[in-house]
Amino acid sequence: MGKTFGSVNEVLDFAIAREIEASEFYTALAGRMDSPAMRQAFLDFAREEQGHRARLEAVKRGEYSFGSGAKRVQGLGLAEYLVEGKFLDDMTYAEALVLAMKKEKAAFRLYMDLAEAAESEGLRSLFLSLADQEAKHKLRFEIEYDDHVLKED
Repeated sequence: MGKTFGSVNEVLDFAIAREIEASEFYTALAGRMDSPAMRQAFLDFAREEQGHRARLEAVKRGEYSFGSGAKRVQGLGLAEYLVEGKFLDDMTYAEALVLAMKKEKAAFRLYMDLAEAAESEGLRSLFLSLADQEAKHKLRFEIEYDDHVLKED
């Protein structure tokens, strides 16, 4: 079996680091966009990821508690939420979109699993909200991929 998280804080630190990476990734993508609409979409995603980070940091500060669900959180397998690959300057737009979709899917799964482990309704609601936003990002990337990559002949 793969490595599991050692503590709730380890899970939260992992999620916070992924949100920082996502924000930086979308900011870098925005800088490469010719389309003002897509540039703004990526900047909006970067800002949303920064908001996710702030919400996770509030959880880490103890504004919410997992209660006895903490053991289930610690049992989550790290490999389930890792996505190989970093943004590279020579990446094609299609490659960047695929990487973004994979990262959003992994984030969605992490937040759904955290929501399932949360005992308080407030914490469950927070993680479900984060999962919903990540799913919307993934859908936006799928649409962009379909419209601008698959339709190029």
